[in-house]
This record gives sequence, C-alpha cells and structure tokens, in this order.
Amino acid sequence: MEIVFESAALADECNDFDRLVRKHNRQRAKLLRRRLDDLHAAPALSAMRNLPGRCHELKGDRSGQLSVDLDGPYRLLFWPNHNPVPARTDGGLDWAKVTAIVILGVVDTHD
Repeated sequence: MEIVFESAALADECNDFDRLVRKHNRQRAKLLRRRLDDLHAAPALSAMRNLPGRCHELKGDRSGQLSVDLDGPYRLLFWPNHNPVPARTDGGLDWAKVTAIVILGVVDTHD
C-alpha cells in the first residue's frame, strides 16, 4: 500500500526509531513500526483485517478515519488517500479498493 504522512515532521518521526522511542516508549515504537510495515506490505486495506492490530473504521467526530491498535488506548490513525474514497454500493468504505493512505498520527482516541 502507498503511505504518505500528513506532515514532513510526522514522516521524519515515524521513520526514525530512536525518535519514536524518545517521544513514546520502546513498546509503542516497536508496535508502530510493525503496523506501518504491515500497512506498507498490504496490497489493499482489506489485508489488514487478517493481521494483528484490529484495523477498524472510527465513528463520530473521527468518521472517515481508521485506526490500528498500538498499546493501551493509543492508536495509529489514518484515512484513505483516494478522491473519491472507494465506496461499496451500500455506502460503506470498500476496503478492497483502498490502496493508498495518509498517516495522521498516534493518539489516545479515548481522550
């Protein structure tokens, strides 16, 4: 899958393991790198359904975003990088057609 980052600073952070460890912690940094590697290796978002991390669509004020679990309440947030976003006939996201994403960041979605 094609991955871009919302900002150059976020891309620099996510591609520098030592910086990730300093900002988060070693456990979260390892999980974050693993999830990014999984996303990069996936031909489409639908492949993420079979991998650890519970990839899922968010609701409410985060509608349109997706997340994968890291540790505790922390999630890696992203959205499809398609215009228009691939949709099924029922209006839901067509995971099989999502082949590019924008990484938004690491957040505690329960705050």
